[in-house]
Amino acid sequence: MTLNIPNLLTWLRILLIPVFVGVFYFSNYALSPQHKNIAAAFIFALAAITDWLDGYLARALRQTSAFGAFLDPVADKLMVAAALIVLVELGRVHALIALIIIGREIAISALREWMARIGESKSVAVSLLGKIKTVAQMAAILLLLYQDHLVLGVTGQGLGTVLIYLAAGLTLLSMAYYLKMALPRVADRV
Repeated sequence: MTLNIPNLLTWLRILLIPVFVGVFYFSNYALSPQHKNIAAAFIFALAAITDWLDGYLARALRQTSAFGAFLDPVADKLMVAAALIVLVELGRVHALIALIIIGREIAISALREWMARIGESKSVAVSLLGKIKTVAQMAAILLLLYQDHLVLGVTGQGLGTVLIYLAAGLTLLSMAYYLKMALPRVADRV
């Protein structure tokens, strides 16, 4: 395992998960519900920033590694899954939406693993559609965590709900895209 700045940022993201979840276990006397929302949104935003930063620094400092390439998407999926589970528990996201997003992440991770084993990993490389899905998903989660009023009567809950449904739709589209790209190559190997 290579310990460099990008990998340390990825580990930080993983270590933030129990802190993020733990915020909601404080009593309402110690931390008001509004302050819990703000703290959780801040921690999630910090994790999202470290996700971007570790990739940027790995390329800029030429500190890419096989371990970092493995750990980075795992950290992302763990943080997103933890956030979605918390949001379902709080009644801010429907369980079916969380299931679609988490299920897709597991399925595509397994597909990428399989494709890498047969030497076809480039056929399921991250697409523009996948990147757009990720942006919508991260923004939705951040808004749903914050939940409070934004501007002009718009709430984080309202805008976040629209974005999470958009993200779920993009999740299904991107999964279909990756499966379409992979199936011909998988069919040849089975």
